[in-house]
Amino acid sequence: MLDGSDPFVRFRNVQKSYDGETLVVKNLNLEIEAGEFVTMLGPSGSGKTTCLMMLAGFETATHGEIELGGSPINNIPPHKRGIGMVFQNYALFPHMTVAENLAFPLKVRKMTPAEVEEKVKRALDMVQMAAFGDRKPAQLSGGQQQRIALARALVFEPELVLMDEPLGALDKQLREHMQYEIKHIHENLGVTVVYVTHDQSEALTMSNRIAVFDDGVIQQLADPVTLYERPENSFVAQFIGENNTMPGVVESVAKGVASVKLDSGDTVKALAINTDGKGSRTSLSVRPERCVVSQKKTAGLSSLKGRLEELIYLGDHVRCRMNVAGNDEFIVKVPNTADHLGLEIGAETYVGWKTDDCRALDFKAG
Repeated sequence: MLDGSDPFVRFRNVQKSYDGETLVVKNLNLEIEAGEFVTMLGPSGSGKTTCLMMLAGFETATHGEIELGGSPINNIPPHKRGIGMVFQNYALFPHMTVAENLAFPLKVRKMTPAEVEEKVKRALDMVQMAAFGDRKPAQLSGGQQQRIALARALVFEPELVLMDEPLGALDKQLREHMQYEIKHIHENLGVTVVYVTHDQSEALTMSNRIAVFDDGVIQQLADPVTLYERPENSFVAQFIGENNTMPGVVESVAKGVASVKLDSGDTVKALAINTDGKGSRTSLSVRPERCVVSQKKTAGLSSLKGRLEELIYLGDHVRCRMNVAGNDEFIVKVPNTADHLGLEIGAETYVGWKTDDCRALDFKAG
């Protein structure tokens, strides 16, 4: 039984190996509250989909326990867990109409014809597909099929819905539109959602919290703002959004601020977030939009000399690729103002940022 202090979903020391030797999920501990939208985000092979499949019941944990609603579910088959599922390939029955696809999970639960009709109508209205009940899946576009797949996952009113890369097959514009639709449906229904994707912008758009996976381990679990603004290690800093890195050695640490001598010979200050102290190697991290291009050093900012290598006009900003501290892939996003600071290819400038916007993290070669 779930009491007020228990999470709705809990992974306790969960491990998964397919061959008895290599762990694809390593000692996972994760708690998800009722009504949350939690995204498992990471590159291919990071363990995120395996975690979702274990929660769904399609994979079995090698070690540890998974709980749903306060009760262990390791030995409960998938069809008895009462979980809604949405897949990338839609998984609709091609020989059934849209309405019949939605009615199927209701009939399996032995609901009356009147209940089935009412719930199918409500689900179709929810995804704005009320006029398509008599069509077959093959008569629908990809976006329409995904709406129906979403409606089928929600039609029996589950408390938990799992989504495995559900928008991966859609084009960019439709994918972005569906992100907002799913987000709004979640907000309106209050259902708990566990979502898997490798698309970091998708995760930032939709989630209450994001678990960033790499090598079978959650590298950081946080809300989107914290994850982007305050990454705890180099992997998260690089995987979430664009990021500039500068390798160096910690010369000193005082009051949470590290003085770092870069490999280029320059010395800058950064927040000491994840370093091994004086003498240790570190990677500095600073976001492109936190950097300022100027003709001379700016008071109050760490400033390094830079040379402009490439300009790309992107409407709301100009993307500047620069050579800074020996890194010729250093990116600065300059807001689209009237003068653009007179930016020209080959120009020698200064690039600056606030100490609070620069983070000294664990060292990653390359």
